[in-house]
Amino acid sequence: MRHTPTRAEIDAAIEKIENFDPKDARWVDATPLRDITAATEAIRAAESKQREAVQLARARGISWNFIALSLGVSRQAARERFAERVKI
Repeated sequence: MRHTPTRAEIDAAIEKIENFDPKDARWVDATPLRDITAATEAIRAAESKQREAVQLARARGISWNFIALSLGVSRQAARERFAERVKI
């Protein structure tokens, strides 16, 4: 549920902004956050590439058994994970 600020909260925020002194600002090293973002993007790219590879394998007639072996999972797990996403 979204929070709607009260007039008092808005006034307090305005006061903080108007009285802001850069000397009081805290510096936070954002490197770990950038690393998380980069890792997340790499995971999404790898999952997309994996999905495309499975789709290509199925299009070439490769069985779910062999695909499962390549994925390191059971045949059932491979089908459950990719059958809906892989349209042949």
